[in-house]
Amino acid sequence: MKRTGILKFWALGLILLSVSCKTADVNTTSNTTAQAPVVNASEQYIKAVKSEYAPDGRVALFDVESTNHNGTYILKGESNLPEAVSDLKQRLKAQNIAFTDSIAMLPSAEMAGNTKGVIKISVANLRSKPSHSSELVTQAILGTPVKVYKKDGGWYYIQTPEGYLAWVDYGGVTPFSNNDLSKWKAADKVIYLETFGFAYESANKESQVVSDLVAGNILELVTEENGFYKVKYPHGKVGYIEQSKAQPYEQWLSALKPSGESLVETSKSLMGIPYLWGGTSAKGVDCSGYTKTIFFLNGIIIPRDASQQIHTGIEVDTERNFENLIPGDLLFFGRKATNNTTERVIHVGMWIGDNKFIHSMGDVHISNMDPNAEDFDEYNYNRYLRTKRVLGQEDEKLIQLTQSDLFWEKSK
Repeated sequence: MKRTGILKFWALGLILLSVSCKTADVNTTSNTTAQAPVVNASEQYIKAVKSEYAPDGRVALFDVESTNHNGTYILKGESNLPEAVSDLKQRLKAQNIAFTDSIAMLPSAEMAGNTKGVIKISVANLRSKPSHSSELVTQAILGTPVKVYKKDGGWYYIQTPEGYLAWVDYGGVTPFSNNDLSKWKAADKVIYLETFGFAYESANKESQVVSDLVAGNILELVTEENGFYKVKYPHGKVGYIEQSKAQPYEQWLSALKPSGESLVETSKSLMGIPYLWGGTSAKGVDCSGYTKTIFFLNGIIIPRDASQQIHTGIEVDTERNFENLIPGDLLFFGRKATNNTTERVIHVGMWIGDNKFIHSMGDVHISNMDPNAEDFDEYNYNRYLRTKRVLGQEDEKLIQLTQSDLFWEKSK
């Protein structure tokens, strides 16, 4: 009897506890009111401005967000686009949205006026973050003028002539003031034209090597001596390069006559160079870095990536009518748009004629678009998107060096 009584009491307790828990759950639910999502009134204007001024984050920085503090939005982040920040503030004012501007504008004040710079080594690796372990996004070669926006330890955040934003370590760039850059531009220059080579300590190939060099490197010309050019690097170092492997920049510029034939000749001089993600030099090239290098050595700076290059020039073909192509045309490959997906540009190569194109894929080599050929490139044939003609086209995305003072400004 005693044991039965205890069991009945224990069971009753469980029932009461169960009812109590359920009641508590019901009460908690009944007392909770669904919270309406907090609307950030400034967010739509931030997104609209970014979409208009910085749709491509590779070449424009508008990294802005906001938080609501007692009815006032605190705008935070950074940008190198003063017109975009100004537009955002005007839009917020027009909507009577209270805000405090805490956006950091680049160049940073800590640069103390040294907001320009010139690449000082044969090939500088530019990375996505200020770290050697970060992704290699592109390269810049010796003599390339850049904008310098800020510093993080031994790293500089820079922008290349084609607009690419990236980080380079202190060993790759010499920061300049506007006055410094003007003096550098006014100096006579030479451009190195061999695929690979060296600068020496004296006018003698047997002397100590000062640095390596690659095609397209540009240096100040000091004087000529015994078949060598005495040259100066942006940071003041001096070296000697063989005259047979370089040319005064002014002479090279005046002799430029870019043509399909010259582009093909340049492209073949780089045959066999290995593929390198982010590479844009003779030390290694990715697909768009290769086409960019070909055009640069013919006096034309084109956008960095394939997905940017496809928006230059005029369209020549979309249906594999390769008889309409001429040497120098750019072929683009990737994934076609569908009802559910957008087009994705993945690869680029350059037409060289005879149903063939040259490209960097594994290494720089020639592929055939003729289905009947033994070396038919079926893979790229099947993912072909379209062909664009850049040569001879007027386009704001292209820099024609014959019309630019990027590297050399003739004294008046």
